[in-house]
Amino acid sequence: MKPTIRTTLRCAVAVAAATGLTASPAAQATQNIRAEHRPAMVRAAHLEQMTIPDIQRAMDREQFTSQQLTGLYLRRIHALNPRLKAVVTVNPDARPIARDSDRRRRAHGARGPLEGIPVLLKENMDTADRQPTTAGSAALLGARPSRDAEVVRRLRAAGAVILGKANMTEWANFRDPYAVAGWSALGGLTRNPYVLDRSAAGSSSGSAAAAAANLATVTLGTDTAGSIVDPAALTSTVGVRPTLGVASRTGIVPISSRHDTPGPLARNVTDAALTLSVISGADPADPATGTGTGGSLPADIGSVLDAEALRGKRIGVWRAGHTGVDRDVDRVFEATVRELRALGATVVEGADVAEPEELPGHLLPALLSEFKHGINAYLAATPGSHPKSLAGLIAYNEKHRAVERMDWFGQMYFTEAQKNGVGLEDPDYRAHRAAATALARRSIDDVLEAKKLDAIVTPTALPAPPADHQAGDGDAGPFADTTIGSAAAGYPQISVPAGYTAKGLPLGVTFLGTKASDAALLGYAYAFEQATQVRRAPRYLPGVG
Repeated sequence: MKPTIRTTLRCAVAVAAATGLTASPAAQATQNIRAEHRPAMVRAAHLEQMTIPDIQRAMDREQFTSQQLTGLYLRRIHALNPRLKAVVTVNPDARPIARDSDRRRRAHGARGPLEGIPVLLKENMDTADRQPTTAGSAALLGARPSRDAEVVRRLRAAGAVILGKANMTEWANFRDPYAVAGWSALGGLTRNPYVLDRSAAGSSSGSAAAAAANLATVTLGTDTAGSIVDPAALTSTVGVRPTLGVASRTGIVPISSRHDTPGPLARNVTDAALTLSVISGADPADPATGTGTGGSLPADIGSVLDAEALRGKRIGVWRAGHTGVDRDVDRVFEATVRELRALGATVVEGADVAEPEELPGHLLPALLSEFKHGINAYLAATPGSHPKSLAGLIAYNEKHRAVERMDWFGQMYFTEAQKNGVGLEDPDYRAHRAAATALARRSIDDVLEAKKLDAIVTPTALPAPPADHQAGDGDAGPFADTTIGSAAAGYPQISVPAGYTAKGLPLGVTFLGTKASDAALLGYAYAFEQATQVRRAPRYLPGVG
C-alpha cells in the first residue's frame, strides 16, 4: 500500500514536499521533465498524471513556470474548446497574473498551495475583473459585479491564476424542468470529452468537461442537487459536494441558500481536497459558514489522504434502484465492492436509502421561495445594466425567445417561483423547509446508524446519454434519489472514477455520509483511487455507434 500523503497549507513549498509523493506515478511524471537552470517546456501528457503538489515542486525547482503552465492551458482551450464548448470566457488577465505569480515565487516564495495554479470557475461565480458573470444567460451580459465571490477571493489569496469561466446549464438548471443539460445561451452545448456526441450532464458540465480534458489544473462548480457529482461521474473526474456551509456562497448566482454549495472538480482526489481546503472557511456574509461545518476539514488537509483510510471501516452498499439497470454499471460496481473488501473495509449490504414519499411535496415549494428570494436579492445588489428582479428575467426571456431558445425549453421554474414563492419568514415556507430537511437527513442518518456505517457507496450515474437538446435534463444519467436527498440534507457527497463501459463511457461511484463527514469521505475516495488507478485521459471520440 502507498504511504499516507502529508501536506500542509502553510505554504506551497511544504505542500510540494509532501511525504510519499516521490514513489507515485505523478511524481515520476515530474521527474521526467528535465531539471535545468532555465525552465523546460511543460507538456499536457505530464500534467495528466501530476497533482498540484507535483506541479508546485516542479515550479519551485524552475522546471517550468506558471506562465508556461497558463500558456499551455490557453492553447489547449483554443484547440479543444470549439469541439467541447466547455469554456465560455478566457480571462484576458490570465497571463499577467501568471507572470506576477512567478515573480512572487522567486522573490518571496509561494503565498499558498495554489500559487501559480490555473483554475477555471463555473460561470455563475462573480469576478470583479474583465470577465462577465451571467449564469449562462444573455440577460446578465451587462452585469458588473463589484467584488469577487468569496471563494474566488480565497483562490486569489492562495495564489491561483483565474484562467477563465466554464460553461454550465443555464441558470444552473433552474429555469425549467426540461432544461437542456450543459446548454447555455452564451456557451452552447457542452460535449463529453470521452465521446463527443454524449452529454457531460449538468449543471457544472463545463467545469467537469474542462477538468477531464486538461484545460485547467482544477475547476470549480456549484451543486444544488447533483450538479457537481453527476458531471464528475460522466466525465471520469473527481467531484466534491461538501457539507453545506463548508464553503461560502457569497457572490454566486443563487438557487437556494439551503442547498447551494461550491465545490471542486479535478482529475484526482489530492487536487480536489487541496482546492476544497483553500475555498473553505467562515464568511460573515454567509451565515451557513458559521455553523461549525468548517471544522469538518482539518487545517492539514493532506492528513486525510491516507491509502489505508478504508481499513477497518464499515461501508454500506446501496443497490436498490441503482443496480440491475445497466450491465456496465453492475460490472463496475461489483468490482468496486470487491476492491473495498480488499482494502480492508467491512462491506455491509442492504444500505439502501429510500427517498421519503413526502419529500418532493415539501422540497419544491421551499426551493421556489428560496430561489425567488435569493435571485431578487442578487440581481438588485449587482451593478450594471441587466434585469433587477425575477420578473425582469421572465420578461427578458419572452422578449429574446430565439437567443434563450425558448423553443427548446421554457421557464416554468421562473414563473412558478414568481407566482407562488413566498417570503422566507412565511409559516408555510418554514414548514416546508423544515420538513424537507428533516426527511432528507433522517433517510440517510437512519441507515448509517442502524447498520453502524462510516459511509455509504453507490453508483453515481448511468452512462452518459446522447447530447441532444430534445432530451432535456430528465434523462441525463444520474440517480436523482442519491443527489436530491443528500443535497436536501446538506450532507457531503464525493464521486470518484470507477471504470468505463464497453464503449468507453466513464462510470463513477459515490461515497456519501452524514453532516461534516467531508474529511472521512475524502480519505475513502483517496484510498479507492490510489488502489484502482482506473482513470484514463479522454480520446475525444466522435461517437460510440
